[in-house]
Amino acid sequence: MLRRLNLFYGTFQALKDIDATFPRQAITALIGPSGCGKSTLLRTLNRMNDLIEGVRIEGQVLIDGQDIFGPDVVLTELRKKVGMVFQRPNPFPLSIYDNVVYGPRLHGRPPKAELEEILGRALTGVQMWDEVKDRLKTSALSLTEEQQQRLCIARLLAVSPEILLMDEPCSALDPMATLRIEELMQELKKNYTIIIVTHNMQQAARASDLSGFMYLGELIELGPTGEIFTRPQDSRTEDYITGKYG
Repeated sequence: MLRRLNLFYGTFQALKDIDATFPRQAITALIGPSGCGKSTLLRTLNRMNDLIEGVRIEGQVLIDGQDIFGPDVVLTELRKKVGMVFQRPNPFPLSIYDNVVYGPRLHGRPPKAELEEILGRALTGVQMWDEVKDRLKTSALSLTEEQQQRLCIARLLAVSPEILLMDEPCSALDPMATLRIEELMQELKKNYTIIIVTHNMQQAARASDLSGFMYLGELIELGPTGEIFTRPQDSRTEDYITGKYG
């Protein structure tokens, strides 16, 4: 839940008084023209904007009732709970096996038997186990881009997150690979809350349960995707969806 969230890069205000609730076990798509604050909002949800000098944030981001900007929040635990997938796949230059178990090792070095269970569960979760089970020691960089993106998602699943943030996860993929990632998202939402930034209007319409239209740092409206695309409440949303600007 977001309450009056504002974000400033120095004197520039990138997010303006945003209130929103993202339901569990659903896919919410953030749409809007370039530079409207979509990715900034996404990165705020696991405090990746902390890495940028001069950022100032006001308001609250509540996850499980806790403000993620509170003094007791441990960043490593937050980013374990709220994982992020980027525009281009970013597997580590390690084996497929070592990519998936990297997080569990980082958070406590479980025994080998437990790592094997985590590995199988995570790769099965992204529908990759049968594809790679016989070459787990090969480099992740040898995979196709679509497989690399699924591997990056598996790397997140290995640490049992609650929320998956996806920043244009299909922008580097061809149409068939994009459809496979969208099908995977439909399976993942059974267990995870997913928030995706996309410039692809068709993808938002196909893949999301809710859509939020952002413009000049404001969340103009957020609601069921069918309603946003067919009966938007704000004329700016309608203008964007119908292609009058963007």
